[in-house]
Amino acid sequence: MKKILYILAVVTLYTLNGCVKLDREIITTLSSKEVNYQYGYTSGRATALYSDLPTGFMEIDGAMFASMGDEAEHTLETSDIQVFNVGSWNASTNPDNVWAKYYKSIRNVNLFLATSDSVNLEGYRLDPTPSQQIIYNTRMAEIKRWKYEGRFLRAFYYFELVKRYGGIPIIKNVYTIGDDVTDVQRNSLQECVQYISDECDSAALQLPVKYPDTELGRATKGAALALKAKVLLYAASDLWNTASWAGGYAQPQLISLPVADRNVRWKAAADAAKAVIDLTGTTYALYNNYRNLFITGESFKNMEHIFVRRAGASNSFEAANWSVGYDGGKSGTTPSQNLVDAYEVKVSATSAVTFNWSDPTHAANPYATSGATARDPRLQLNVIVNNTTYKSRIVELWTGGKDGKGKDLVSKTGYYLKKYLDEALNLQTNTTSIHGWSLIRLADVYLWYAEALNEYSPGNADIKIYVDKVRTRSGIAMPPVPAGLTQVLMRDVIRHERQVELAFEGHRVWDLRRWMLAPAVLGTPLKGVEITQTTPGIFTYNVIKVEDRVFEPKMYFYPIPQQEMLKMPSWIQNPLW
Repeated sequence: MKKILYILAVVTLYTLNGCVKLDREIITTLSSKEVNYQYGYTSGRATALYSDLPTGFMEIDGAMFASMGDEAEHTLETSDIQVFNVGSWNASTNPDNVWAKYYKSIRNVNLFLATSDSVNLEGYRLDPTPSQQIIYNTRMAEIKRWKYEGRFLRAFYYFELVKRYGGIPIIKNVYTIGDDVTDVQRNSLQECVQYISDECDSAALQLPVKYPDTELGRATKGAALALKAKVLLYAASDLWNTASWAGGYAQPQLISLPVADRNVRWKAAADAAKAVIDLTGTTYALYNNYRNLFITGESFKNMEHIFVRRAGASNSFEAANWSVGYDGGKSGTTPSQNLVDAYEVKVSATSAVTFNWSDPTHAANPYATSGATARDPRLQLNVIVNNTTYKSRIVELWTGGKDGKGKDLVSKTGYYLKKYLDEALNLQTNTTSIHGWSLIRLADVYLWYAEALNEYSPGNADIKIYVDKVRTRSGIAMPPVPAGLTQVLMRDVIRHERQVELAFEGHRVWDLRRWMLAPAVLGTPLKGVEITQTTPGIFTYNVIKVEDRVFEPKMYFYPIPQQEMLKMPSWIQNPLW
C-alpha cells in the first residue's frame, strides 16, 4: 500500500469564548487507511481544518488590510501591500492571491468528509459495558459534529474566495495529482451564494450553540448563522446586483446575480442577521470595554466575539507596529487622516457633529477627550495621537520628536496604531501575550441588520435601536442617532458607524467594494498630518497628502490568477483585466 507522510503539527483553534489547544507533534509514516482508521488521528485532522482561517494582523507581507484601503499607510515602502495602492497588481502579481490557499483548505475538508466515517469504533460498539457504550456514542456524535464543522469551514473558505473573485468552481470531490480538471467550470455567483447559504443552514442545524470548556474554540450554531447573514448581505448589496460597470462582460452571471426584487434580498439579509441576534442560549453581548475587546489575553473568550481566530502568544505584532521611538518598534501600520477625521465631535450627550479642520474650535484641539469638542472615544482607543501617553511616556509625533519626522521609518501619517497592540509587553525582555483576530462579532451583526433593514423597510424602529446599541455602549457613550432620518441619511450613518467601529478589522475594503464606492474613496489621496511644536506643549497641525492611491472599476473583483487561466483554456478572465 502506498505510504504517505502525515504531519500533524501544532494547531490551535480559536472562536467565541475560548479555544481548544491541541498540541500534536507526531511525525510518522502511515498509510492513509491507518490514519483514517484511528480516532485520534481523525480528531487531529478535524482540528487542522481550522488552520487556514484568516488572521489579519500581518496578512499581506507584514501589513494589515487597512493599509490597502483608506484607513492606513504601511510604513515600509518595500512591502507588497504597496502594489495595491499604486494599482500595479494584476493576474500575475497579486499580493493577496489566496486562490490556491483556500482551494487547498477546501480539498482538506472534502477529504475529511470522505474519510471520517472510516474510524474503527467496533471495539466500543460490541462491548456492552455501559462505560464503553458511552465512549462509543460520544465518539460517534463527535465525528458527526466534526463533519458539520468542516462543512461550515468549507463555506467560510468559499466565501473568502467569492468576495474576491466572484463566481468560482464549487468542488465537492477530492482531486488528486494527475486528475483531468479541464472540464471544471466556474459556478455562477448565484450558485455560489446559494451553496454557501445552504451549507450554513445545514451546519447550524447540527452545531451546538455553546461548547463545554474542554471544547471551546470550535464553530458554533451562531457562527454558521452569522456567515449566512454575511453572504446574504453581500448578495443584497450594490456590487453583486450590478453588471453595468463591467463593460459588456460576456459572462455577467460570474459577477452579478440575476435581476430580481432587491427588497427580497435585503429582507433575507435582515432576517438572517436577526436570527443571530435572537439565537437563544448564547452569551452574545456588546462588551463594556472596547479597548480590552482586542488586547487582553482572554479577549478571544469575550462574549461579543461570535467567531474569532486566536493567534498564539507572541509580540511580533507589537514589534511590527510600535513606533520606532520605542525599542524594537518598526512603525508598521499607521492610521490615516482620512480615518481620524471620520471620528465625530461629541458636542453633548445628545448631539454629535462631523469633525472639521476649518472650525477653529475643532482645529485648536483636534484630539480633545472632554468638553464641547471631545472626539468619539473610539478614536484614541484605536489610534495613538500626538502628545498622549503610551508606554509610560509622551508620544512625540511632531517633527523632530522621538516618534515624528526626521528619523527613518517613522509614521508618514502623523499617527500610530493602538488597536490590538498590548501596551504592557516589553520587547527587550521578550514578554508575549495572546492575540485574537475577530472574524465576526456582535457589533458587526447589529450593523448588518440595521443596514439591510434600512434598505427594504426605511423608518423601521429597529434600525435606530441597533445602531444606537453600538454607538452608546458602555465606555463609548456617543449620542444616539437623531430621530426621523431619511433612508439616505440613515444609510450614511450606518456606513460611517461601520467605518469607525470596525476600523482595522479587515472589513472596510470589502464594504467599499460592495457599496460600489471604492473608486471614489480608495482612488483618492491618502492623507496625514504634519505636526509642528511651536512652544513646549503647543502644536500646529497641517493636513498633508501622504500619497496618491489608485482604484479602478476592474478592481471590484480580483483577476483569476494567471496560472489558473493557463490551466483552464475555456475560462474567461474577470472583467476589464
